Amino acid sequence: MKKLFYLLFFTFSFIVTFTSCSSDDTNNDDDIIIEDPLTAKTILNVSYGESPQQVYDIYLPEGRTSDKTKVIILVHGGGWTGGDKADMENFISPLQLLHPNHAIVNINYVLASTEAPIIPAFPNQFLDIGLVIDQLSEQNEDLQILPEFGLIGTSAGAHISLIYDYVYDTHDVVKMVADIVGLTNFTDPFYAENPLFNLALETLVDENAYPIGTNYAEITSPALQVSSSSSPSILFYGNEDPLVPLSNGDLLKAKLSEASITNSFTVYDGGHGNWDEASLLDLQLQLSNFIDTHFPIEE
Repeated sequence: MKKLFYLLFFTFSFIVTFTSCSSDDTNNDDDIIIEDPLTAKTILNVSYGESPQQVYDIYLPEGRTSDKTKVIILVHGGGWTGGDKADMENFISPLQLLHPNHAIVNINYVLASTEAPIIPAFPNQFLDIGLVIDQLSEQNEDLQILPEFGLIGTSAGAHISLIYDYVYDTHDVVKMVADIVGLTNFTDPFYAENPLFNLALETLVDENAYPIGTNYAEITSPALQVSSSSSPSILFYGNEDPLVPLSNGDLLKAKLSEASITNSFTVYDGGHGNWDEASLLDLQLQLSNFIDTHFPIEE
């Protein structure tokens, strides 16, 4: 009942929109020393790279320890070229209330630019998640966190999160992924038969980072990269989404099941996350239960 009360309360402010918004965070040094591990702390705009976009906010819970406090990472959407970590702030308070012993990290990554100077998205944005995870892992004793991670992504952020887990997480530190309206299959006719989208994909990919002859649509499609080492994944899609067809969710669900990967797949009436309050409440409840089951804090 307590969990349901919190979810009902926050549903009114929790809307899965993937547009950018401003943030009044202040800069902080990335050399973090936590003097009192028993005190909850929030540290904003921690740098993890040379770009000013390579920053994250970290929310450290009270009473954390380096052998128990797992980390939830939030990854915003925005079509790989836009968005900001501020877009994910509505996730933070519900997660803190329902999972008070987890640390939460809300990240920015370097946005792609399709105009000069060209800045490719792939694989750079996948690698940015790796840089965040590596830095947090290196600082786990100072921060008093356990270097195990759950990823929650929306739209493009879900796509980035899925690819990171399915392809780049070679040390198996990611233990679960939440995919909210993420694109999973660039070879879907919805995209493959659109010449403008194919042109955009060529611009988003750094050809120098892949072997000659690589099929970029396949290598960057999470549903086509599922393996036995993929993490438990929870999927949420809309049946009238104008940006990500439901077939993307269907295929990912099928591939995860074929690989015997634990998964959950929910379809709501509506478009690209703009669902009614009952659907958003259900999403929060299912996501919270998935965390309890697949990413719990051990007593």
